[in-house]
Amino acid sequence: MDFEENVRAQWLPLRERLQAKRLLDSEGASLSLRIPGSDAMWFGLASGATPQRVPWRTAPHDAQVHAAAYAKRGDVGAIAVGGGAFGRCLADFGGAMPQVFDEQARHLGPMGPASADMGDAAAVLQGRGNVLLVRGLPVCLGMTATRLALNAELFEKCAKAYVLAVAGVARACLALDRALGRQPATCER
Repeated sequence: MDFEENVRAQWLPLRERLQAKRLLDSEGASLSLRIPGSDAMWFGLASGATPQRVPWRTAPHDAQVHAAAYAKRGDVGAIAVGGGAFGRCLADFGGAMPQVFDEQARHLGPMGPASADMGDAAAVLQGRGNVLLVRGLPVCLGMTATRLALNAELFEKCAKAYVLAVAGVARACLALDRALGRQPATCER
């Protein structure tokens, strides 16, 4: 087995690991692995059985965020787009979360602002962080397939804690507004 096929062989076990933890559940979820020494990647939708070799310059619509990340970040070797339920909920709570946990700061880094299009995403991808929202879906980066899996798992745990905390504060603000006879939604997040 040559080196390129060895990289390809990592795709299916990685996809299965992420799907087992419900981290590639959204429609359009996808996964890719950089092919070192080339301008190509092994790319596939999470619903697909096998990845396809895709050059970055001719990436189809579903693979454009992957291609942009590899082009901007030489340290990225694997990308998952889709995320878990709480990661996707971040879109409803500002699209980004602050660095709260030590492990989050070390492995995920700062989370850039959510991007509605690829132009914005390309600029944000140049940053130091390993996760961001693009079109409402988490994009998680890793140096290796294993690091990507760990980052995706860590991101979902952090997103869960953050979303539940923010949602709890919002609920408490609504209750306070009602108790004080104010119009709902006067509390700021």
